[in-house]
Amino acid sequence: MAKAKTSRRLTLLGRSDAKIPALPAEAQLETFPNPARRNYRIHFETDDFTSLCPVTGQADFARIDIDYVPERLCVESKSLKFYLASYRNERAFNEAVTNRILDDFVRACTPREAIVTAQFSARGGIALTVRAEYPDKSLETSRDGR
Repeated sequence: MAKAKTSRRLTLLGRSDAKIPALPAEAQLETFPNPARRNYRIHFETDDFTSLCPVTGQADFARIDIDYVPERLCVESKSLKFYLASYRNERAFNEAVTNRILDDFVRACTPREAIVTAQFSARGGIALTVRAEYPDKSLETSRDGR
């Protein structure tokens, strides 16, 4: 695909006037064509993730790691930054947040495989890590009976 045609699909890249969406439902994960045919891994990480506890409204801070093997599309990093930042006003349990990030990511780029790991900071002396995978290997195992 020609560079001009590809860049027209990216609405955030190169725009300093772009604003962070207020909620994840308003965010758009933008993609571009995978430039390679081989399997390779892409790793995103941020220590700057915040969402809100659905009960208390207190901020939950986390490190988010996303690892994926692209199929036809790759996720553009600025759109991912805006998407993750949109959670700052989102009230949800940590488990729901992590699984929603994976679901939205898979919907956007249909990767060969993807893993989202969210390491939430300790609250009350307990830290929480949630790891969600695509495809869901536990479903494959339960179907096979192994």
